[in-house]
Amino acid sequence: MRIWDTVLIVPAYNEATVIRANMAAALADFGYVVVVDDGSSDDTAAQAADAGAIVLRHPVNLGQGAALQTGIEYSLRLPVDYFVSFDADGQHRVEDVLAMREALRGGDLDIVLGSRFLEKSTTMPRLKRLVLRTAVRFTNLTSGLKLTDTHNGLRVFNRHVAETIDLQEPGYQHASEFIDKIGSNHYRYREWPTTIEYSDYAKAKGQSMLNAVNILADTVASKALDR
Repeated sequence: MRIWDTVLIVPAYNEATVIRANMAAALADFGYVVVVDDGSSDDTAAQAADAGAIVLRHPVNLGQGAALQTGIEYSLRLPVDYFVSFDADGQHRVEDVLAMREALRGGDLDIVLGSRFLEKSTTMPRLKRLVLRTAVRFTNLTSGLKLTDTHNGLRVFNRHVAETIDLQEPGYQHASEFIDKIGSNHYRYREWPTTIEYSDYAKAKGQSMLNAVNILADTVASKALDR
């Protein structure tokens, strides 16, 4: 039986080769999957629609943060209580979403954040792990929070967060902005151990060592601009 009180929000850019299968798998468990095609040059939108997803389209590429905010704003129209930011490339697992959603259902939390570092459940090159942990320490220092993973795209949050988060950073910097707003908006949060599937496709699309370095650079640059 599919779950109808939860929506998966999926920013997507040029994911035509995998998005149909990934969204079909997600739709086996969830009634609402909203894909935001962020100006793709391939047929990402058509493939997602064929899988049964609700598809929104940006006419040009604006960035992952902008796509996520568009998806949140649309999803607020749906009769759901829980919102999930979910990657298009298959690296997030539905079973992790279900566990995080269950943790949120108790009512004591506003948001549950996925973490690759709470348990040794994700295979990651040592150098990439070091770079991402450096980004975590920097973000924790500037946000005042205590997290183990600040750039994991898997998040499950309630309607209060969806109504008030209002992301302004259009690109990957939105991840740091999201963390900052957890602190400034006093959201009740918890981390949850998650497994990331680093497939060859996901690595080619941006899960490389260079991307980890870019995340760190974007994090530092974003904080510098805020000063």
